[in-house]
Amino acid sequence: MDKKVLEERLINFAVLIIQIANQLPNTRVGAHLSGQITRSETSPALNYGEAQSAESKKDFIHKIQIVLKELRETLVCLKIIDRSGLLSVNSEIELAIKESNELISIFVKSVETAKKNLQSKIVNR
Repeated sequence: MDKKVLEERLINFAVLIIQIANQLPNTRVGAHLSGQITRSETSPALNYGEAQSAESKKDFIHKIQIVLKELRETLVCLKIIDRSGLLSVNSEIELAIKESNELISIFVKSVETAKKNLQSKIVNR
C-alpha cells in the first residue's frame, strides 16, 4: 500500500476515534476510556510519520511495531466501549473495530516483510 494512502487511513482513523471519544458520557469511566483511546489511537499516525524518517531498518521496524502495539490497544478499548454499552449508537464503533482490524493486519504484514528484508540483507552481506 502506498505510504501516503496508509498515512491518510491512520489520520482518518484517529479522527474517527476522536469523534467516538467525544461521544462517551461525562462519567468517571467515560472520561478514563476517552483519554485512553485518544492517546492510543493518535499514536499510530504520529509514529507512522516518524517511521518514514527512521534512521535505520531496525529503527523503522521498531517504530512500526509501536504503531501495531497502539492499534491493538485501541482495538481492545473499542471492544470494551462496545460491550459496556457506553454509547447508544454502535455504528461508529463497528466501523472503527473493522478499520482497526484491517490496519492491524496491514502492519503485521509490514513488520514481517521488514524483518524478512532486514534478515535477507544481513545474510547477503
